[in-house]
Amino acid sequence: MTLHEQSLPYVRAISPYLPGKPISQLAREMGLAVDQIVKLASNENPLGMSPKARVAVAGALDGLARYPDDFDLKRALAGRTGLASEQIVLGNGSNDVLDLVARVFLAPGRSAVFAEHAFAVYPLATLAAGAEGIEVPARDYAHDLAAMRAAIRPDTRLVWIANPNNPTGTFASYPQLRSLLEALPANVVVVLDEAYNEYLQPAERVDTTAWLADFPNLVITRTFSKIHGLAGLRIGYALASAEVADLMNRVRQPFNCNNLALVAAAAALDDHEFVAASYALNRAGMEQIVGGLKHLGCSHIPSHGNFVTFRLADAAQVNQRLLRQGVIVRPVAGYGMPEWLRVTIGTEVENERFLRALERSL
Repeated sequence: MTLHEQSLPYVRAISPYLPGKPISQLAREMGLAVDQIVKLASNENPLGMSPKARVAVAGALDGLARYPDDFDLKRALAGRTGLASEQIVLGNGSNDVLDLVARVFLAPGRSAVFAEHAFAVYPLATLAAGAEGIEVPARDYAHDLAAMRAAIRPDTRLVWIANPNNPTGTFASYPQLRSLLEALPANVVVVLDEAYNEYLQPAERVDTTAWLADFPNLVITRTFSKIHGLAGLRIGYALASAEVADLMNRVRQPFNCNNLALVAAAAALDDHEFVAASYALNRAGMEQIVGGLKHLGCSHIPSHGNFVTFRLADAAQVNQRLLRQGVIVRPVAGYGMPEWLRVTIGTEVENERFLRALERSL
């Protein structure tokens, strides 16, 4: 018997997560100069990292011989959310805390529910825990919450919900979400992934952290990778009841967040000017990209994040033509959407570069 055959069958069934193509890889493949390439594939902040975070990182370099201390970031998050520090779980990116939830509540003989076209980490984390994934067909590329409620079985222990959702950018209203929470059995945990929460328009936002007092089975996950611009430092967090947070911390690796990530996140949390500028740039860029797509006759899914998913009859071929021009977007065929591409909102110059390249590719 080979080592492959000796591995767990549910591990062999996992399709590895495929990130957006790195700039350096495209430069090697196409013989392009790095500064000729525009990457709009991974929903990164085009303004870079928070200036306050940059200063904090520089000041923390002398302390790298010491193991991390997460006290300050937890205290800052507790102050921001009004929760106790005991209700906060830090992760090496929000993907890490998603995996922690799965490790606590999923196992062989259990199941988890998620929507078609939802974030790829949900089925991956479910399978890695040995549980069965129940994919519920989407409605207009969005979560069908009623169908997800109906799909729950006696062995279901987890429901994954991304709001806004990646890669479609769709958004479920808060009254709908609360109705779902009220209807679910108390032994089914709901993970509400709010990685793109800061890109919602103010009128759309509701402070879901207040729901934790009513729903002990709710886990909210957020990240510093998007609007705060810290994707490369890998730092995210979960908000939960103290009981659930304690369970997650039992399976969490010691020192899973490094010193630089911790100090950068604490500083970025207080950089309100940078967050406001990032939000404003995204709103303007969204109008620019959507207007350009309409001009080119490309249909798109209205997005509540920092990206737009648009449809093409020959998406794979167009993607290759874009790559040859040094423009990286994200194919989403792996999400069951082979005729679609996703483009991250960039700067005004980057957006224009993408639209010109797309016009030539069509």
